[in-house]
Amino acid sequence: MIKISERANSLGTENAFVVLAEVEKLRASGRNIVSFCIGQPDFPTPEYICNAATQAMADGHTGYTPSAGIAPLRKAVVDYVSRTRQIEISEDAVVCGCGAKPFIAYSIQAVTDRDLGHEVIYPSPGFAIYESQVRAQGAVPVPLGLRESNNFHFDLQELADSLNDRTRLVILNSPHNPTGVVYEKAYLQEIADILSEWENIWVFSDEPYHAFVYDCEFASIASIDKMLDRTILVDSVSKTWSMTGWRVGFAINQTLASVFSRMITNTDSCAPHPNQYAAAAALSGSNQSVLTMRDEFQKRRDHIVADLNTLKGVECPLPGGAFYAWAEVSELCELAGVSDSGELAEQLLHKAGVAVLADAHFGTPLANAGQHLRFSYACPIEQIDSGLSRIREYIQQLS
Repeated sequence: MIKISERANSLGTENAFVVLAEVEKLRASGRNIVSFCIGQPDFPTPEYICNAATQAMADGHTGYTPSAGIAPLRKAVVDYVSRTRQIEISEDAVVCGCGAKPFIAYSIQAVTDRDLGHEVIYPSPGFAIYESQVRAQGAVPVPLGLRESNNFHFDLQELADSLNDRTRLVILNSPHNPTGVVYEKAYLQEIADILSEWENIWVFSDEPYHAFVYDCEFASIASIDKMLDRTILVDSVSKTWSMTGWRVGFAINQTLASVFSRMITNTDSCAPHPNQYAAAAALSGSNQSVLTMRDEFQKRRDHIVADLNTLKGVECPLPGGAFYAWAEVSELCELAGVSDSGELAEQLLHKAGVAVLADAHFGTPLANAGQHLRFSYACPIEQIDSGLSRIREYIQQLS
C-alpha cells in the first residue's frame, strides 16, 4: 500500500467539526440531539451584506482579485480596525484571505524555520488549530496553561520563564475560546512589558470575537505602545456579522503583509471575489446588527450560566466575552463514574442526547486543573433550556 507522509498523519483537526459529524450521524439514525458544540452564530447574515454580494456578481465581480484583496475591502478594514482598536494602519499592511484561520499557518510559516527549534507559545486550553499548525510547520509547540485559579489568564511569571532565544511567536486569543475570558488592557500591558525584553518575538493576536465583550471594553495588544509593529492582528467577518460560510478574514502587519500575500498566491489565489464586496459592506455598514447579536448573546450567557450552576456537580464562572461557557465538572465526573470530561461528554451525547466539547478537544488537558465542558450558547434560549433539561435528567438518573 502506498504511504502518505508523517506530516499528513500527524495533522490535527478542529474537534468541534469532528463532534458535529458524529452528531449528524446520530441524527441520521433517528436520534434527537441538542448540540452545544459548534461556535457559529445562529443569526442570518444581514440583508444589506447579502445584497452587496448579489450586486457584485451582477456587476461581473466574479474573477480573480489581487491576492491581498480588493482595494474597497482593504480600505474598509483600515477604517474599521482604526475605529475599533484605536490604531493607525495603512492599506498596504492589510491582507485579506479565506477567513482568519489560514493566517495561523501563514504566521507560523513566516516567523519560524523548520528544524531550527523555533518555539511557539500558545494557550492551553485553546483553539486546537494552534498546536496542529505549530507541529505541521515544523516549529516546537509550547503550551502555556490557563488555570481557573488564575482566572484562565497566562501566569505572567510562567510566561516570562517560557521565553528564550528560540521563541519566535506568542499566540494570544481574547475573547478566548473556549473559556470566554477577556484580557483587559492593563493585563495586555504587562504582557507587552515582558515581551519588550525580546526583540525577535512576534505576537499573533487572534481577535474574531472582539465584538462580543460584555462587562468591559475590548482591547487589542496592537494598541499598546511599541506593539503594533510586532503584532499580527487577525480578525474576520465570520462571527461579527454571522458570515462563517462566506470565508473572508484579514491579517494586519506592515512587515509581513507582502509575505502573507505571496502565501495566498501560492494557495487560494484570493478570497472569493463577490464575498469580498460583502465583507466590505459589513465592515463599513451599520453596526446595529452586531449590537443586537451582542445583546442577545449576553442574555443567553446570563441564562445558561445561571442554569448550569443549578446542576449538581457543575460550577460555571461568568464568561466575559465570545459565546462559550466553560463549566467545571470534576464532581459530575465522579458522580457519573467516568475518569475525565471526555468520557463525560460521550455519556452526555449517547445517554442524554446532548453534544458538548471537553478539555481534550482544546489541547492536552492540564494536570490538577479540574475537568471542563464547553457549551456554545450561539443558539436560542429554547435550545439551551432543552439541552440543560436533558442533562438535569441524566444527573437525576445517576443519583
